[in-house]
Amino acid sequence: MPRFHCPLPLAPGDSIALPPNAARHAQVLRLQPGAAVTLFNGEGGEFDATVQQMGRSSVQVQVGAHHALEREATRAVHLVVGMPANERMDWLVEKATELGVASVQPVLAERSVLKLKGERADKKRAHWQGIAIAACEQCGRNRVPQVHEAVALLAWLASGRAEPVGARGSRLLLSLAPGAQPLSQAVAGTGPVTLLSGPEGGLSLVEEQAALAAGFVAVNLGPRVLRAETAPLAVLAALTLA
Repeated sequence: MPRFHCPLPLAPGDSIALPPNAARHAQVLRLQPGAAVTLFNGEGGEFDATVQQMGRSSVQVQVGAHHALEREATRAVHLVVGMPANERMDWLVEKATELGVASVQPVLAERSVLKLKGERADKKRAHWQGIAIAACEQCGRNRVPQVHEAVALLAWLASGRAEPVGARGSRLLLSLAPGAQPLSQAVAGTGPVTLLSGPEGGLSLVEEQAALAAGFVAVNLGPRVLRAETAPLAVLAALTLA
């Protein structure tokens, strides 16, 4: 059944116009009046709905029953990622969302290929948020992970925004440095995790030292060197699908 993200107040019995992106999706699918669809607004659960009218640029639906269904991972994993180049970042956001990531914080690292600021940064963030929404529509998630504004890694570490803190969870740094722990030894229980992963070429020594000083623990995935867009997904799969 088609699923549409509809970031509006929803209640059984309402008749609403789908937002532009959802309306275009419905038109591409050539839905007809009477077709059953599912709506979710990101506030929890999902709604049955029925197409009432298909216009040239608008779609009207009748909202039905609410179902308190959640398909979130048992562990919240917040991904802090040194942005890989262009389409690789798109793919990373999509697959991370499907794997259950709780949020994505893009950061500008010393070796980042993708450099963003100003209006271009705003457009990229909106683009990645749209990718996360589309991935939720596809995979069945009813809560959309937030994609934050890109910031410089060292500034982010200094800001104290790294979560979680204390005994509530773990801060993990993907690293190839000697002494990094195997992932399986660094995480216990189901507490939240903040995962920091570098861009192509990895983080610099200064950046790794700053992360360690901020309470991150260096971990690795074994002897193989994975791509910048593959490594964080491997960790996500290990932490959210177990």
